[in-house]
Amino acid sequence: MKQAIAKAEALVEAHQYIRGFADRIVVVKVGGSIMDDAQAMRMLITDICFMDAVGMRPIIVHGGGRGITDAMKNAGIEAQFVQGRRYTDDRTLAIAEHVLVNEINHQMVQTIRELGHRPMPMTSLGSCAVFARRMFLQDAEDPARNRIDIGYVGEVEWVNGPLLTALTAAGHIPVIAPIARDAAGGKLNVNADIVAGHVAAAAGAVKLVLVSDTHGIRTRPEDAESLAPSLTRGQIEQLIEQGAISSGMLPKVESALTALEGGVHKTHIVDGRIPHALLLEVYTDAGIGTEIVLS
Repeated sequence: MKQAIAKAEALVEAHQYIRGFADRIVVVKVGGSIMDDAQAMRMLITDICFMDAVGMRPIIVHGGGRGITDAMKNAGIEAQFVQGRRYTDDRTLAIAEHVLVNEINHQMVQTIRELGHRPMPMTSLGSCAVFARRMFLQDAEDPARNRIDIGYVGEVEWVNGPLLTALTAAGHIPVIAPIARDAAGGKLNVNADIVAGHVAAAAGAVKLVLVSDTHGIRTRPEDAESLAPSLTRGQIEQLIEQGAISSGMLPKVESALTALEGGVHKTHIVDGRIPHALLLEVYTDAGIGTEIVLS
């Protein structure tokens, strides 16, 4: 009986959020080691389908997990990095596209269908919603040299927001792989976190949730007790200067700030290894992870 009452109380708590998010777009970016755990991925997709069932309009953006790295290793290709970014040649791009589109995106779409919902794959092999231009790096030692070539790596130029909003209004769940098209029709590999921020802004999302394998942002990286429940842009910039935010967390905070500056109300970084982390963030008073706001 106590368990049943607790479930009823949880539904009552969720009621206000279900009403508040009705017919609103929420972008969920999925990445990290959670993508290598089939059970955790199915649970997360089930949660996204629940959001769809109660009137929200979810959009999914996904990364590649270890799949791309493992596929490159199996092909005998050694990853090369320039200023921490993977150099992407023709073969690397082909492998990335295959893993992202034919394996990960396909499996996510299939799971959504199995759960009785209507996915819409948005990939470079079909209906592409993300367009980019080649990214070139700047030489830290020679600032005048700002054309360091890193291959077929892109930065977002435009997202087809009207298409995404029309699809969600029609009851579809867009599932976006981060291989973009350029102005000439070529393909570029773009960081999935960055794509998610631009998608959230272009689609007029009310919320962006970055689901990964981290509890959120720590103000002292080695101290688990220093998890920040909420941070502003100013505090984020300070933590970057201090080195508390670095490496893989940098594109996540960049994504969050891109979304916020584009009109998204709130952004969150949550740990997808926690069961129903997404629902806890969206439908409960306490929430989890780190919330990022402009001020």
